[in-house]
Amino acid sequence: MSLIRSYRNWRAYRDTVNQLGRLSNRQLEDLGIARGEIERIARKAV
Repeated sequence: MSLIRSYRNWRAYRDTVNQLGRLSNRQLEDLGIARGEIERIARKAV
C-alpha cells in the first residue's frame, strides 16, 4: 500500500472516529451504535 493511501485511510479513520464521538449517546443509540463500537466501525469504514 502506498504511503499516500495509508495516510488517506488513517485520516478517514480519524475523521470517522471524531464525527461519531461528537454525537450524543441518544444519537448513537438511534443509529444502533454503542459508544464502545466507534473505533471498530471506523476501521470498517476504510
